[in-house]
Amino acid sequence: MANTIKNLEWRYAVKKFDADRLLPDEKIGCLKKAFNLTATSYGLQPITLLVIQNKEIQARLVPHSYQQKQVAQASHLLVICTQIAIDEKYIQKYFEQVKRVRGTADEILDPFKKALISDFSVKKLEEVQIWTKNQAYLALGNLLAVCAMEKIDSCPMEGFIPSAYDEVLNLADMGLTSALVLPVGYRAGDDMFSELKKVRKNLEDSIIEFN
Repeated sequence: MANTIKNLEWRYAVKKFDADRLLPDEKIGCLKKAFNLTATSYGLQPITLLVIQNKEIQARLVPHSYQQKQVAQASHLLVICTQIAIDEKYIQKYFEQVKRVRGTADEILDPFKKALISDFSVKKLEEVQIWTKNQAYLALGNLLAVCAMEKIDSCPMEGFIPSAYDEVLNLADMGLTSALVLPVGYRAGDDMFSELKKVRKNLEDSIIEFN
């Protein structure tokens, strides 16, 4: 437990990355697997991770990130995207995967599959988008924890223009829209924020226990 808390205390939202240091492939591989193992509602995984290691693209995205330089400085830029629509085809594909992996019989899967198809068929687009965005936050939290454990520096960002990201990255063609951004890499030696103490509530003000 001590190491876990120590690593979480080490983590902070990096304001300046060392642009000359790149994360090794095994660290990026760990983040990819962690993202894919994120818990999602119904197990539907309506999220996709873009892993960008292209300085030209990263630089193009800075103006659409309210000039936050971390987007260009970072070793890699992770963009968590969500499905624009959750339709019958998407749900059907998920259950086919369940059947392949677990060998579950159709008579067991079909009632749940039909219920999900029926449920999503009547949801408004806005409702689906709220639901998928919630799944993106689950993935972000998971990635932040893994970054801390692996001593990967990061900066979670909501401050960007999704429509502009979507256009630059041609996400509509993939049925996706950008939800959250996470530059990752190594903190710069002169990032003054790395030495600042964390500001958090006292534990007794943050936790309510029922015994």
